Amino acid sequence: MDLSVNPLMAAKAYKYKAELLVKDYLLADSYVLYTAVLGGILMCKLSYDITHIISSVCFKGYASLTKMRKIEWNNRGMSTVHALFITIMSAYLVFFSSLFSDQLDGPITFRSSHLSNLTLGVSVGYFIADLAMILWFYPSLGGMEYIIHHMLSLVSVVYAMLSGEGQLYTYMVLISETTTPGINLRWFLDIAGMKHSKAYLLNGVAMFLTWLVARIILFIYLFYHIFINYDQVLGCSG
Repeated sequence: MDLSVNPLMAAKAYKYKAELLVKDYLLADSYVLYTAVLGGILMCKLSYDITHIISSVCFKGYASLTKMRKIEWNNRGMSTVHALFITIMSAYLVFFSSLFSDQLDGPITFRSSHLSNLTLGVSVGYFIADLAMILWFYPSLGGMEYIIHHMLSLVSVVYAMLSGEGQLYTYMVLISETTTPGINLRWFLDIAGMKHSKAYLLNGVAMFLTWLVARIILFIYLFYHIFINYDQVLGCSG
C-alpha cells in the first residue's frame, strides 16, 4: 500500500486549511477585532525596535542621547508608523472605497466592513500600547493632557469598532493623524541640532499645509456632513 502523499494534493490541503483559518478565524466577527488589536500592539513593538535599530546605525548622535530621550525617540517612531498607516487606510475608506458611497442604500452612519473594523482594531492596539508607555514613564512622555487625549480616542475608536456606528466620522477624524509625522520630524530635527536647517523650514511649511487640510478644511466638511445627515446621526444608538 502506497502511503506517499501527492505533493499537489498536500499543497491543496494546506491551501484549504489556510482559507478556513482566514474565513473562520481572522475574518470571523468574534475574532477579527481581537486579532486586529493584537496586531496593532505588535506593530507598535516592531516599529519601536526598528526605529531603535535604524537610528543606532544612521544617526551618530543617537548613542549620546539619554535613556529617556532614546525612549521618546523610539516612541515617536512608533507613533509615526501608526499615523502613516491610519492616514492611508482612513483616506482610502472615506474617499476611495465604496463603503461610504452615496450610491449605496441605507444610513451612512451604520456602515462598516471587515476591513474598516480591522483597521480600527489596529488603531486601538496602538492607543493601548502608547497609553501604557505614557503611564509607565509618566510624565516623561506626556502629561495628563496626553492621558486624557488617548483615553478619549480609545473609547471613541473602540465604540465605533464594536458598534459599527459612525465609522465614517471616526475615520474623518483619524485622517488628522496625517499631521503627526511632521510634528515628530520637527522634534527629531530639533534634537539632532538641525533647528536652523532648510529641512526644518520645509517641514514647517509641510506642517502648515497638512494642518490646513486635515484639521481645518476636512473638519469643516465633517461638520457640514453631520449637519446634512443629522437625522441619521440622531439614529445612532437610538
